[in-house]
Order: sequence, then structure tokens, then C-alpha cells
Amino acid sequence: MRMAATGLLVAMAVLFLTARLLTHTNPTWSWLLAFSEAAMVGGLADWFAVTALFRHPLGLPIPHTAIVPENKDRIAESMAGFIRDNFLTPAVVARRMSTMNIAAAMGDFLVDPARGGDPARGEGSGSRLRNGAASLFADMLQSLDPEQMGGMVKKGLRSQLEKLDVSPLLGNLLSSAIADKRHMPLLDAMLRWTGITLEANEDLLRKVIHDRANGILRWTGLDESLANAILDGLFKLIAECVVVPDHPVRLKVEEGLESLALKLAHDPEMQDRVSRLKLELLANPAMAAWMDAMWERTRLALLTAARDPDRALSGQFGQSLAELGAALKRDAQLQRLVNRFVRRTAVGIASRYGDQIVRLVSETVKRWDASTVTSRIEGAVGRDLQFIRINGTLVGGLVGLAIHGINMVMP
Repeated sequence: MRMAATGLLVAMAVLFLTARLLTHTNPTWSWLLAFSEAAMVGGLADWFAVTALFRHPLGLPIPHTAIVPENKDRIAESMAGFIRDNFLTPAVVARRMSTMNIAAAMGDFLVDPARGGDPARGEGSGSRLRNGAASLFADMLQSLDPEQMGGMVKKGLRSQLEKLDVSPLLGNLLSSAIADKRHMPLLDAMLRWTGITLEANEDLLRKVIHDRANGILRWTGLDESLANAILDGLFKLIAECVVVPDHPVRLKVEEGLESLALKLAHDPEMQDRVSRLKLELLANPAMAAWMDAMWERTRLALLTAARDPDRALSGQFGQSLAELGAALKRDAQLQRLVNRFVRRTAVGIASRYGDQIVRLVSETVKRWDASTVTSRIEGAVGRDLQFIRINGTLVGGLVGLAIHGINMVMP
């Protein structure tokens, strides 16, 4: 585009010289002379204006030229202030996030990551977006200090866990699981595990019964019969609980779970007890060590997944993500929960780290040398700068024609 704009200016100069030589041969050449003359003036003026933004025209230190490199520090501060005042205030972030259904968008992506694809190529905009974002995320994750980033992530996670009211959430989850009978497989597994554990430790149980029996039972040999009766009764009870869905023991366990869910959701004493337990758990050094290990495994898994997103979203893991996406799409209550969490997190980041983010912008721009600032801003604006020169040349020529026409009709 720079060559096109310069070529148009050169063409106007050639037209001017030609018209100047031939203007006495035909009146038409006078119109072309006026057009080319004004076009050169307009083109040169806009070339000077565009060039003066980024460098000294022809290398001459003309005042008020090379505006961008001479004022890069002030531009950096202004840019940072603009971002802070218009994008990173909690009110702006909250207002913007309130209009976005992040949970539904996440659900759409997890259900069909490549949606919006081009059938002819077998690739979609979603796929290209996923691959590009994954590559960018992997580069960023690898370039950051693992310990510093891990500390920030763990601190943020701990802060969110401390604020989270766990008890009602657990109560609602348990109530929902009981209502949908999703606790049945877990209860069956616990009963089977109990039976296997009893069978694996039968000798130990028999020894305990023998040791606790009195001397008369041991002397008469009834302790062995007692042990057989107790163990047979336990095995029979467990087998009946597994086979019979409405067994009294199962019903009693379900009643206890329903009572626990009700207390978790509505009992202040139970909620306070769970809250204290949560804080004690978070303060435990073992919890900190577990979070360190979890973060390192998560970071490596994220890095691996980002480097190969197709493989990461395939198989059982991809199927699980798709099921999670379907739940996010259809469950309005879950959407509200996720959206509220995302909104609060974004507002918290803007409130706590907004100044650091904009300071990063301003300090980065200040560290750039003048040529870097010039090339990056000029490259960002791009073709439009050269269109200014082209438009200036053409508009100048049209104005020249208008002035020449006025001169022709006026006495």
C-alpha cells in the first residue's frame, strides 16, 4: 500500500509535467494540469502528515514531527490510564459480565469444540480458535514462573474456598443425588466393599470373638458356634441389603442421608461446624502440600493438553467433558452458579490486579525503543495510513478541478 500511494503521487507528477508541456495544444490539458497540480499538493501534504506521526520527514528535525517515538512514555501512560478507566474497573467488568452467559458458551464448546466448521475442509472456526488459543495458552504457561504462578493460583483458590459456603452446596448436591437415585450405586459399592472386607478379615474376627468369649463358652466349644453365627448373620445381612432395594437397613441409611442433607442446607449449627472444619482443613500443612502437588500435576496436564488439544479432548476424558457441557447447557441453576462464580472472579481480578495489569502495559511500552514503538503502532494501523495518502491525492485533485472550473467561469 505504501508503494501504491507513492506510485500514485509519482503518476500525478508525470501527468503534471506532461500537461504542462502540452497545455497550449488543447484546452483539455489545462484541466489535467489543474488536477495533477492539486493532487500533488494533497498527496505531499498527507505524506508529510502520516510520516510526521512516526519519524522526521526526510530525516529533517522539523518541530512537532516524529510524534510517536518522541512521546512514547506519555503514550504508554495514557494507554494504561485508558485501559484502567474504561475496561478494568469493577463496575465495568461486572456490567459486561452480567450480559454474558459464560456457562452456556462453555457448554456449547465442550459439547462440540469444532462447531461452525467448513464441511469441505473438515475444519471449523471453532477448531481453529481452539488450536490457536491452545498454542497461545501453552506458550504463556511455559514462559511464566511455575512457582510464582502456582503461588498466585493457590492463593486465589484458597481465597475462593474460604469465601465459599460449602454446607448448603453439599446439602443441595446430596438432596439432588438422593432424589435422582444417584446414591444407589455408591451404596451398593459400599455394601460390597464391606462384605469383601469382612471375608478378607474373617480369621481376625473369629479370633476377636474367641478372645472376648468367657471361659465357659471356650470350654464347651460354643465360642466357635457363636463366631459362626455372628459371621453368617453379617454376611446374610449384607447380601440381603445388596439384593433387596427396600431393605430396612438401606432405608435407614437413606433416611440418615436425607436428614444430613436437610441439616447441611438449613441447620445453622451444622453449617457452622462444616465451615470450621473447612477452615481447619485449609490451614492444615498437609492440605498445602496436596495443593502444591495438585497444581504441578494440573500445570503439566494443561501444558500437555494445550500442545495437543485434539488428543486431550478425545476418549473418556473428552466424553466426560461433553457430558459436562450438556449439563451446562440444560441446567439453568448450574449456569447461574457458574456465571456468578466467573463474574465474581473477574471482578475480583479487576479490583485486586487492575493496577498491576495496566502498569505492565505502560512499563512494557516504556521499555521498547523508539523504532519498536513506531513499527508496532504503524503496523497495527496498517493499510489505513496509506489510504490517507491515496485519498489526499485524489481529493486534492478533485478540489483542483473545482477551483479551475470556478476560474474558468468567472470573469
